[in-house]
Amino acid sequence: MASLFRKSVAAFGIAGAMLALGAGSAAFAQNRDPAYAAARAAGQVGEQTDGYLGVVGNASPDVRAMVKDLNNKRRAVYTEKAAGKSTIEEYAFATACRLILETRPGEKYQAPDGSWKTRDGGAPVRDPRCP
Repeated sequence: MASLFRKSVAAFGIAGAMLALGAGSAAFAQNRDPAYAAARAAGQVGEQTDGYLGVVGNASPDVRAMVKDLNNKRRAVYTEKAAGKSTIEEYAFATACRLILETRPGEKYQAPDGSWKTRDGGAPVRDPRCP
């Protein structure tokens, strides 16, 4: 994947990917739907390094279903936005870089080593390939 990522960056540019991501930003905020916002605030869900939401710990079936639905919506956006510019995975990774950076204090996110972290007042730990 690293070589594909580099090829995509060369062809599309991470800056271009990040600019294009702004168009789909509202899709990822999920307008802070009350159920989503509650699960996020409770630390039951967090941003993963692959651009999708993850379930943290033992969440209820309702939370798991919500995450699955939101991830399906994200994949649809990634598919549309990546078309002809990069792979879906590369686009999702670039989005993950931004979404993890945009987490708020107290929210969960996945570190590059796969562990779940809780955002504090400082910068989150992100993949070194992130801009």
